[in-house]
Amino acid sequence: MLAGGDSPERAVSLVSGESVHRALVALGYRADLISISTLDDLVPQLRGIDVVFSCLHGGSGENGTVQLLLDVMGIPYTGSGALASYRAMDKGEAKAHFLQKRVPTPAGLALGKQDLGRFLAAVRDELTFPMVAKPRDAGSTLGVHILRAPDDLERVAPAIVAEFGTLLVEAFIPGRELTVGVLRENGRHVALPIVEVRSPGGFFDYEAKYTDGIAEFLTPAPLDSALTELVQSVAVRAHDALDCYGYSRVDVRLTEEGAPYVLEVNSLPGMTPMSDLPRSALAAGISYEDLVVRMLATADKDAPA
Repeated sequence: MLAGGDSPERAVSLVSGESVHRALVALGYRADLISISTLDDLVPQLRGIDVVFSCLHGGSGENGTVQLLLDVMGIPYTGSGALASYRAMDKGEAKAHFLQKRVPTPAGLALGKQDLGRFLAAVRDELTFPMVAKPRDAGSTLGVHILRAPDDLERVAPAIVAEFGTLLVEAFIPGRELTVGVLRENGRHVALPIVEVRSPGGFFDYEAKYTDGIAEFLTPAPLDSALTELVQSVAVRAHDALDCYGYSRVDVRLTEEGAPYVLEVNSLPGMTPMSDLPRSALAAGISYEDLVVRMLATADKDAPA
């Protein structure tokens, strides 16, 4: 079990790691919980480790860096490979792949090496308010802002760049907040029951994600069968567009007209008691322990399950 890390999502990662570790021990596996603070801590603690079950969230733990290191060391690990992890973590990169593979996603622009002023001018030319501004490589809704006027853009964008070093601005999609677990079963990736999230004020922020009782989770989401199938199909297409493997969680906005838009794919979704992937799996009749076993099996990338 690998948890902790140096990203702002460290605290969530530790809870995920402890939860998965308890499940593995209860199932009779010989499992060690390895908590790291930086990558410098990682290599010495991997001696004698046969398989890594990663519960790292964000930063180098989720952007492909750790996965690449494990590849070099020849240690199998759960979930997506290095390149897919990078694509999923970088929302600008992911959006480019979604557009290429015709996966519906909000129109947006990612800040590259250009001057921030010119970038914001392009945003004003190509997008209309309201918009969403966020770091292009952070999770757990960290640094996400809804912009309703030009003054918001001018104020928030520099602050995000100053704190996170990256920026993505995209169209705000009014509608319902959905999230879809994707799991590998019998050699293919399938969508689990959809979770609908209803939050006070309509914004599922960090506090609502990890504070019991703030948000309401409807599982399975109250959608008719045709719309359910459409959203699940789009989620699997997004997962596959980035070449993710084994499992993921896909966040979707659903318009009042029934059009789904993929916001992002989380290649290492949370495994806390409040996390959506276990919630979605349970609605499919998959217990937390069974989910952990299935996720562990993805360390063998050649296995059919």
